[in-house]
Amino acid sequence: MAVSMPVFQEITEAQMMPRIVRLGRNLYGAVFTLMKLLPARTILRNALQRGELGPDTVVVETTSGTFGLGLAMQTALLKRDLILVSDPAIDVHLHRRLSGLGARVEVCTSPAPVGGFQGARLRRLAEIRAEHPDTFCPEQYSNPDNPRSYAAVAELLGKALGQVDTVVGPVGSGGSMCGTVGTLRESTPHTRAVGVDTHNSVLFGQSDGPRPLRGLGNSLWPENLDHTAFDEVHWCTAAEAFLATRQLHAQHALFQGPTSGAAFLAARWWAESHPDELCVVMLPDEGYRYQDTVYDDRWLADNGFALSAPASEPLEVAQPGSAGDRWTRMAWRRRSYREVTGSAPGDRLPVAEAVS
Repeated sequence: MAVSMPVFQEITEAQMMPRIVRLGRNLYGAVFTLMKLLPARTILRNALQRGELGPDTVVVETTSGTFGLGLAMQTALLKRDLILVSDPAIDVHLHRRLSGLGARVEVCTSPAPVGGFQGARLRRLAEIRAEHPDTFCPEQYSNPDNPRSYAAVAELLGKALGQVDTVVGPVGSGGSMCGTVGTLRESTPHTRAVGVDTHNSVLFGQSDGPRPLRGLGNSLWPENLDHTAFDEVHWCTAAEAFLATRQLHAQHALFQGPTSGAAFLAARWWAESHPDELCVVMLPDEGYRYQDTVYDDRWLADNGFALSAPASEPLEVAQPGSAGDRWTRMAWRRRSYREVTGSAPGDRLPVAEAVS
């Protein structure tokens, strides 16, 4: 009797897709181990197929989060050198893991006058590329392979759940939400997109400033962010996101990071407010990097993040600048940035062209 052999995968392929978990009567979570692994793997493999990633090509990118980890995992498997440019926000556990995967991590210690630390990182990135004769930059903010990679997520959701009425998720580069919702709308044009941002992020019209809630938001406006994809935008504070992260763990046994908590906060309210619609929330990465912070009561207390119950619903505003320092929502209505704010984004800097 013939015995079929199991099909083995690379670890990056095995971990890049989410698990679909039910969180409520009409609320489901797309639970990722490491969401940025999907675009990182897709971008590098496509570059390899196009001949842009030769045997001596050095991969270089600017990141302070999990996109860098996804790149490090894939470059380790591809046996390519990787240089990552980051800033002081990178946590020690991630830095250690990146180094263990063979990546060289450079930390910019001072922000640029325009664009903050991300502007400084872009300048250093350009310098590194000038120092090496053969480099490839994944350019997660502007590379169309980023949003395209999430077509696989949309197909998974469609097969598992059928019609998806609303997708709620955090916004950073714009890839995951724009890519997932864009593909879903090919068969269900009514599917809503609810983006989750944090205060002092320029993505949806606020001014740049300090953001204790890392992993979503931005100081620069990425090309992959299509504002016309979004029906609604929520802004939440770090304290609200941290509490929701802990609730997600305590109530649903999902050990995720604070960007997942921020998305869960908005999605839980949305699903309860729209009981006849099926809602999916994107939960980007696991919580192991946050055991000494978000999951540590002493750290929360020492840093002034009281885990008190948030408002039962977000404050609704008509303009981004009216969003106070609390959970807030605004109807975006699939409009362009200019249609909503009356002006073009002030810091529209694609990664590859941001500095000369």
